[in-house]
Amino acid sequence: MDTQQEKAILVGVELAGDDPIQTTHSLEELTRLAETAGANVLQQIFQKRNKPDAATFLGRGKVEELAALCRDNEADLVVFDRELTAVQARNLEGITGVRIVDRTQLILDIFAGRARTSEGKLQVELAQLNYLLPRLTGRGAAMSRLAGGIGTRGPGETRLEVDRRRIRKRIADLNIEIRDIKKHRDLLRRSRREVPIPLVALVGYTNAGKSTILRELTGADVLVEDKLFATLDPTTRRVVLPNNETILLTDTVGFIQNLPHHLVAAFRATLEEVVEADLLLHVVDVSHPNAESHIDAVHKVLESLGAANKPFILVYNKFDLLPDGQLPLFEKNQPGVALSAYRGWGFAELLADIAQVFASSRLQKTFFIPYDQSWLLPLLHEKGKVLCEKHSEKGVTLNVEISAIWAKRVESKIDQST
Repeated sequence: MDTQQEKAILVGVELAGDDPIQTTHSLEELTRLAETAGANVLQQIFQKRNKPDAATFLGRGKVEELAALCRDNEADLVVFDRELTAVQARNLEGITGVRIVDRTQLILDIFAGRARTSEGKLQVELAQLNYLLPRLTGRGAAMSRLAGGIGTRGPGETRLEVDRRRIRKRIADLNIEIRDIKKHRDLLRRSRREVPIPLVALVGYTNAGKSTILRELTGADVLVEDKLFATLDPTTRRVVLPNNETILLTDTVGFIQNLPHHLVAAFRATLEEVVEADLLLHVVDVSHPNAESHIDAVHKVLESLGAANKPFILVYNKFDLLPDGQLPLFEKNQPGVALSAYRGWGFAELLADIAQVFASSRLQKTFFIPYDQSWLLPLLHEKGKVLCEKHSEKGVTLNVEISAIWAKRVESKIDQST
């Protein structure tokens, strides 16, 4: 990230049919996105239009007002809360004299700064190049400059001068590399399925508190910041439930309204952890005034991944920030767990609810373990919940609540050894 903050002016547009409240929230969110990218937001301007102007998106008068604001405030860039065409961006740059960045480009820029693993960097580069390719036409010489700042990180900094053929070649290469990563992930999943450990995925709107929950439940050393997209690369850790069942808990990239389709496509390999999960923990920042639309935005992304019908638990995080401590009644209110990851409240209830979901796949079994096979006793205590244990002259009889798969494994080991 650049150490010197760039001065930005934000532009919001409400088109015919848009929800005014939603448009306002989106512009507020754009402010946080710009600040996360390292900008100093100087001012916001707003316009209502029936439809975008083909040349400049805004009307002529509003464009002149924007240009005057850029001059008076010595702004470095203008950020639009809409996706612009190449022609619109080029025309606006010519009139205002500053760089023009749209919402998609801003989010891609944040991802470029947040990616840490080689996989994450490949996925971000693929999304950036897919965004750049259709915008080569119409930008002309403006696309050949080398520049720094918001909206120009990653491949945007080094590949603006390349032609469409070379970009397509790089996209093809990236797709091959990401396919190889997917094959490797598939192998890991296949080996993981051989050991019957349920997978639980944390999903939710960005900055809802997923990483804090992962850290508190597992002790994982993950970055926790009050910023949008503070973590990008997924982390998976083991958690032992109250009934001694072990699960794998994985964090995923946060979702956002109008999440660029380039990102959803590029991160599909990573987001497949959501598709493969046995249970989703949908984390909601219940203190946010726009919490209900955040829930809807997450559902839309889950639908695009084919994971909307998976079993899930709603986790109402940050309820300690509610003035009266009462959970709001959402239009599509679902039962869930009230939790404060910051204060450590509600984790016992969450773990109990997770255990309850998987209880249907568990059964009670009675095992007789001869003393010469006593090495099986710790396994039963580890993988199940021992309800009763009686010792006799020849061995130990245990009544255990355990998953069907582990029950079969223990029975097969007893049969093989006797």
